[in-house]
Amino acid sequence: MSRIGRHPIEIPAGVTVTVSDDNVVVVKGPKGQLEQAVNKNISVSIDGGVLHVTRPNDEKENRAMHGLYRALIANMVTGVTTGFKKVLNMVGTGYRAEAKGSTLTINIGFSHPVVLEAPENITFTTPNPTTIEVSGINKQQVGNIAADIRAIRKPEPYLGKGIKYEDEVIRRKEGKTGKK
Repeated sequence: MSRIGRHPIEIPAGVTVTVSDDNVVVVKGPKGQLEQAVNKNISVSIDGGVLHVTRPNDEKENRAMHGLYRALIANMVTGVTTGFKKVLNMVGTGYRAEAKGSTLTINIGFSHPVVLEAPENITFTTPNPTTIEVSGINKQQVGNIAADIRAIRKPEPYLGKGIKYEDEVIRRKEGKTGKK
């Protein structure tokens, strides 16, 4: 059995999970609604307030899909209840960000400011000028947007300047030592 796939998913109060005949799981909660199409070989069942994901046999593809879909559904339940958040820090002189409505304006040393528009279900906040918080209900979407923001100016190893995740550690290099 899959170590991840065999764990049941607790459905908290205020969250409704429905499984259609064509294996589409829809999760509705206080923060919104998410849906995921599940492989036809994987079965999803709801018993009381607990959701179980099972597979028919131990074929390689079914074993791979078992844990995957259990994790995706668990992330959907977490997303509609508490949501997900990624925090990015900007390191560098004059680097700043500002969130207004659904747009994020980043001044990062280019000749022009970089303006990003937030997709649906994603919000940008800037608690201070050098911190960006990306939050939403879809874990994959939050991670992709945060990675796109980081890719604007990746942290470099000599001075450590750039946009980095809050918990990211930049391995620093020494630089030139001069002639001997």
